Formats: sequence, structure tokens, C-alpha cells
Amino acid sequence: MAVAPPDAESRSTEHSKATDSVTGGGDAAGLAADVALAAAGDRSAFERVYRAHCDRVYSVCVRMTADAAQAEELTQDTFVRAWAKMSLFRGESAFATWLHRLAVNVVLNAHKGEGRRRRLMDTTSEGDHEEAGGGLAAVAAPTHFAAGEWLDIEAAIAALPPGARRVFVLHDVEGYRHEEIGTMLGITSGGSKAQLHRARMLIRETLSQ
Repeated sequence: MAVAPPDAESRSTEHSKATDSVTGGGDAAGLAADVALAAAGDRSAFERVYRAHCDRVYSVCVRMTADAAQAEELTQDTFVRAWAKMSLFRGESAFATWLHRLAVNVVLNAHKGEGRRRRLMDTTSEGDHEEAGGGLAAVAAPTHFAAGEWLDIEAAIAALPPGARRVFVLHDVEGYRHEEIGTMLGITSGGSKAQLHRARMLIRETLSQ
């Protein structure tokens, strides 16, 4: 099922609606019903599910890729895959958690595909192999920053090398453990910790300029 991602203004509106549903301003029971209907093949219900969750999925994609256009494509791909897999959702975890992990997997799979293409073209790969020697200087997790400072943090995250950015987003923004990140990225938990240290160091250097 193809569902076109909304533009930035639409995402902002949908984000407010999604936030209302989490904080009690929306119809959480209605969203749960839509998930059940979508799992049974109801396209209209899936459209409502999409509208409720598109902003968060896009946020995950854009933070991990630092590329708005690619994030739009990956958001689309996430929901296309979600539609194909809806019948497999059993409610063992929150739907938002299930969808979030699906989005992360879509981004990581896209990255793996890009890596294979680069190797086939025999070009030099930067990023992942260079990021294991991270520094130990750290900044606080994003949730510790004031709203105004977070805009600078977003820019600093986008400027990180790809591998360090993925680890930082997965750990400090999305809350995954190093063991989980290691499994996702095919690295050790120690490698994840090292990349996180480097990411924090680079962010701190950027913010101090």
C-alpha cells in the first residue's frame, strides 16, 4: 500500500495529533482499534494509523540519515512494509514500539545496501571503520537540554559521521542498549560504546564553537 509522506507542515500537524493521543487529548482506544482493523486488512484504518505515527517515524529516519529526502523515502518504505506485515502484529508489544523497530531496521537495511554498492564500485568507505576510536569526553543525553539548545543539538547530530550518528541516535535519543545496538549494526557492544563516546565528543566540540 503506497502512502505518500506528508510535507513538513503536515508532519507538524500530525505530530500534534499524535502527541494528544499519548497525553490523553486524543482517542487512544480508537487508535488501538484502527491498528486491529488495519491488521485485518482495512486500508482506511491503516491510513489513520499512518497519520497518527508518520511524524515519529520520519523523525527517526531523518536523525539516523541526516538527509531529509532520504528520510521521506525511508518513511514511505517503513509504512509500505508495515502494511505488508500488519497481519503479523500480535500486540505483544505496543504498536508504536513495533513500528519504531521496523523503521530502524528499514534505515539500517538501506545503509547496508549503500555499503554493498560502494564496495561493488570499489570506492573507499569512510565512517564506520574510522569511528571505533571514540573519545571519552561526553555531553549529556539530548533529554537534558532545553528546547532552544536542542535545535543546535539536532544540527550537531546531523554533522556526525554516519556510524557515530547512528549509534548516538539509537542510544541517546531512542534509548536502545549497547548490546541491542551491536546486534543491529553488526558490531560489538564495546564498539558501540566507543562510537557513542566519539559522537558525544564531536557534538560537544561543535556546541563549544
